[in-house]
Amino acid sequence: MEQTRVLGVRVDCVDMDAALALIEDFVDSGSRHMVATVNPEFVMRAHDDREFARVLDAADLCLADGSGIVWAARRQGCVLAKPVTGVDLVPPLAEMCARRRFRLFLLGAAPGVADDLAERLRAEHVGLQVAAHSGSPDPSSDAETVSRIAAERPHMLLVAYGSPNQELWIDRVGEKLDGVAVAIGVGGAFDFLTGRVPRAPVWMRRVGMEWLFRLANQPWRIRRMAVLPVYALRVLRAHS
Repeated sequence: MEQTRVLGVRVDCVDMDAALALIEDFVDSGSRHMVATVNPEFVMRAHDDREFARVLDAADLCLADGSGIVWAARRQGCVLAKPVTGVDLVPPLAEMCARRRFRLFLLGAAPGVADDLAERLRAEHVGLQVAAHSGSPDPSSDAETVSRIAAERPHMLLVAYGSPNQELWIDRVGEKLDGVAVAIGVGGAFDFLTGRVPRAPVWMRRVGMEWLFRLANQPWRIRRMAVLPVYALRVLRAHS
């Protein structure tokens, strides 16, 4: 699998089809795997947070989530047509789980959101076995969350705690998740897929402007997105 590093953070050069094939192989293997959806905010945080950087480096698959990552990876010869985002992964993963009879567990977001998404996915994919729990990334909630997951015996776990909480949580409790072959951090995917947060029009996604739409609809994100110009400058300097 071809890969590159964006300011030190690994990015695997795989498109959506290849990512889905790898994830399916991970489930078939039966052993534990973690998938990270890397965006520029991940990269900038990893630069200052050694623990987060370690967790990302240990992931079995690091997908290019965001046009900024695709742009940086292409500058180093990584062939990527477009981002592979957490929100775009969820529907085909649900289809895969229904087709292969993999059990799916949705964890995270605000109370009721994961349950709502589970209901929608069941309606869209006949035979899908999916359970949900809002949970919390706080260590005090780990015992209850792990117990709920164990009771459902999922093959695949989608975690929507937001970064870096979701990746750190997966790393912290991974050994306790018996039978979970793949754990994937999907950020705000549950909110998008249930319509609680609007997603940018397709044309804005195609030209790499989804971040602007999100900022217009969620102005509180401006502090997080303030790192983007710094990220772009560092990429340009690193590969000028």
